[in-house]
This record gives sequence, C-alpha cells and structure tokens, in this order.
Amino acid sequence: MDASEFKAVLESVRRFIRDDVVPREREIDQADEIPAEIRRKAVDMGLFGYTLPEEYGGMNASVGEDAQLCFEFGYTSLAFRSMFGTNIGIAGQVLVNYGTEEQRQTWLPRLAQGAVASFALTEPEAGSDPSGMTTRAVGTGDGHYEISGSKRFITNAGLADVFMVFARTREGAKGTDGISCFLVEKGTPGLTVGPKDVKTGQAGAYTHEVFFDGVRVPASALVGGAEDRGFRAAMRSLAKGRVHVAALCVGQATRALEESIQHARTNKSGGEPIGRFQLVQAMLAESRAELDAARALVLEVARKYDSGEDTKIGPSTAKLFATEMAGRVADRAVQIHGGTGYMRETTVERIARDVRVTRIYEGTSEVQKLIIGRALLRG
Repeated sequence: MDASEFKAVLESVRRFIRDDVVPREREIDQADEIPAEIRRKAVDMGLFGYTLPEEYGGMNASVGEDAQLCFEFGYTSLAFRSMFGTNIGIAGQVLVNYGTEEQRQTWLPRLAQGAVASFALTEPEAGSDPSGMTTRAVGTGDGHYEISGSKRFITNAGLADVFMVFARTREGAKGTDGISCFLVEKGTPGLTVGPKDVKTGQAGAYTHEVFFDGVRVPASALVGGAEDRGFRAAMRSLAKGRVHVAALCVGQATRALEESIQHARTNKSGGEPIGRFQLVQAMLAESRAELDAARALVLEVARKYDSGEDTKIGPSTAKLFATEMAGRVADRAVQIHGGTGYMRETTVERIARDVRVTRIYEGTSEVQKLIIGRALLRG
C-alpha cells in the first residue's frame, strides 16, 4: 500500500472500531462471542488477510503498518482482533514464508476471504519452548504421513478450516530438530477439537485442545514440501507476531489510560474530582510515560523489522516491554477507579483481564528475556 491508501485503511478501521465494536464490548464479553455482523464487516474490509500478499487477495501490509493498525485493534476487546489474528499472523505467515506455491494459491486467497487458519504448536510439555514436542508424523511409505499426538491452547481451533500442525518427523530427534509442519484440513478423520477453554479474559476469543489420532495426510500437505522446516517456520512467524502483540498492548494501554483520565476528571471524593489528588496524578503520569515509551519502541522495532536490520532481538524487546507495560497501566487504571474498577461492567476491569495473557502467549516474558540475553552475548 502507498501512504494515501494506508491512511484511508487506518481511518476506516478506526471508525469501525469506535462506531461498531466499542459500543458492543459488554455484549461480546457477556455472550463470549463476536456478533456475526461485526465478523462479516471485518471480512468485507479485508481484515482477515491484510498482511497477506496482494497477489493472493491480501493488502501486503508491512510490519510498521500492522503495528499502527494494531494500535487501533487494541483499543477495544482483544477478542475482535483474535478473530482474524491467526490468519494474518502466526498461521498465515507460515504459508507466506514457507509454503509451496500450490499451498499458497490453495489457501491464502481463502484466508483473505474469511476462512480461518489455526497454528497448532503448543503442547502440554512444549509451550514457549517447543523442544519438548511429542506429536509425531510418520511416513507410511505410500506417499502419506500419519500424525499422532495432541496440542493445547490452540487459538481459533474450533473455527478453523485448516491447521498448521507441527510434529516430529525424524526418529530419535530431540530439542528443536526434526520438527516439520503440515496442513491439516478440518474434518480430516482422526482430527478432534475439544471443548473451548474457560479463560480469565478475552471472552469471544476461543482456544481448544486438539487431538490427532492417526490423522492421515498426503505428502503434499507437508509445508514447503520438505521435512525439518517446522521449527524455523514457527520461530519466524512468532518473531513477527511479537511485534503485533506489543502493538496491541499499546492500544489496550491507550484505552485504559483514557478511561482513567475521564474517571479522574469526573469521579469525586470529598466533593472534588479525584484527579486533583497528587497520587492519582502520579499514577496517570507514570502510565503516560510508559505508554509513550512503548509506542515509540514498537514503531522503531517495526521499522527495523521491515528494513531487515533486526528481525530477532527487537521483536522480543518490544513484546517484553509493551506487555509488561500494559499490565502495569491496566493495574493502575483499576486502582484509580477504586471499587468500581473491580466491577465487571467497567472497561478497565475487562482490560486488566484481557492483557494478562499477553505476557504468556507467543513466548512468555521470561522466554523473551532469554532470547534477548543470549543474542546479546553472541554479539
């Protein structure tokens, strides 16, 4: 997109978020569901494929453009973004970066038009570190593989039309070796999706366990047409996705701070607005300073990612700082609201629940520290 095209897209998304999604946040939270008309409009606007290449029906948004859009997506319920997040992020990018041309032509246009892809990497003993992966894919000698194992916390699994399934294909491989990725379509015999998880936050966004009981797929389902590419594919998608998550947290913190300022201006204690109390002002000031720092960091990391200058350390620093920042800003927002901030009908209460998991998924804060520290020591 050129600058004028992107500006128009950004303005359209901003209006959509504020006019259509924000007024229905409580409904989404209480019903644990995104309204069908919001989903349809998101599809019509191209949000299910905006980072995918134009030749496959996407908008080819850069990481910098994605970050700016995520500032807007993060302004409302994170379940809204989760609806298409795996398409434009961790799952879709596996195909963009590693899929064969046939795989891209088959699936990317469908994703851009509203089909859903799911990223099946995490297991009970293999979360942020996939080295404990036990799911296996064994060649049958007749041009097929049989996949056996299970995954957990898989976003959009219950809605998915296709799964990017990571499994070991090399006997005796350990750590990150021997991991391959397969395209598995919904309805394939032996593929079972468990009930949706009951979570603390992000109502309307679904995660599930997924089970593979001798799931038989053709060799053409092997992403990229070769084994042992799964770990690299997963890590590349996750690194890019970390900038995305960091930008979402900037959006969440922006909303939390706005809610806090409005509350401090209007809510009274002892006959005067609580915003006149210096300790409330201090909390607002701390939140604004951290928010500005996170926004600047995300934009700079996105710039360096797009230029190729840094595609590894920067995404981890952005995710580490922005997710932790959002947690602190949300906590202060609840504190500023007092007892009201602990009530379910309050926006900041929902934000506090929603942002908590951002410090866990797509690599915990602790894993980000390890990535950064090890990279610095390697020089």
